[in-house]
Amino acid sequence: MDIAAVTIIIQLIFLEGILSIDNAAVLGAMVAHLPNDRPITWTPVLRFLTAWSQRVLGYQREAALKVGLLGAYVGRGLMLALASVIIHVPWLRAIGAAYLVYLAFHHFAELYHAHRAEAGHDPIPRARGGFWSTVLAIELADLAFSIDNVIAAVALSDAFWVVMTGVAIGILVMRFAATIFTRMIAWEPALQTGAFLLLLAIGAELLAEEMWHVHIEEMTQFVISASILILTVVVARTPLRVPVALAARPLIWLSAMIQLRIEATTAAMTGSFRRKEQPTE
Repeated sequence: MDIAAVTIIIQLIFLEGILSIDNAAVLGAMVAHLPNDRPITWTPVLRFLTAWSQRVLGYQREAALKVGLLGAYVGRGLMLALASVIIHVPWLRAIGAAYLVYLAFHHFAELYHAHRAEAGHDPIPRARGGFWSTVLAIELADLAFSIDNVIAAVALSDAFWVVMTGVAIGILVMRFAATIFTRMIAWEPALQTGAFLLLLAIGAELLAEEMWHVHIEEMTQFVISASILILTVVVARTPLRVPVALAARPLIWLSAMIQLRIEATTAAMTGSFRRKEQPTE
């Protein structure tokens, strides 16, 4: 391994670290709702795997991140192998950006349903998911994030093994950061919403780049990401919380209406992933 390869790998790790700050925040928020004291729920046929999965993967929250880690390596490898194709197929990036925006709207829709429940209104019938639907969402989010990250990585080197080494280490950094972020959410629950506001910003940035060719540098993206998370904590812990919550109500209501439409049309296609889990005895 020559010095040039080492310096490129270090640059890739740094690049992945910058690009993965928002990734880690979002993935940490995506698993925050999963129980940290319940094993993975398997179908009756696969129930014999419960003891093994708990020993190897841990409880649901930790297991979702570990399974997502494996999927991230596979996804990044696939994206690297297809990097030359992805660069010349803009609509793939647009689809990834649209999916990230969808995840943000989904979270805001959940806030709407939680508010209805607190106000004593009857719940709206809808499809819900648990561990496996969360894992599926993590894998799809990983793929969406990978498109942008891999294109940036390929710009530094055309040697596959060099890029893959840097990206692989970067994924590990992201996973540790995601675990830390779940603990930060326990300290300040508003950070979960902040992470999805961040996701909405990322999706909008990618769509703007694809549709209007507005490119935002990595460091600028980092500053935007950090600012969103910091402002989320400031708003949550000051009197600004009340007016901001009132101003956000139209967005939350619109998100809920969009989500209900999407769930109504996709429930049949994703039934095996979106089956509601029953508490284990």
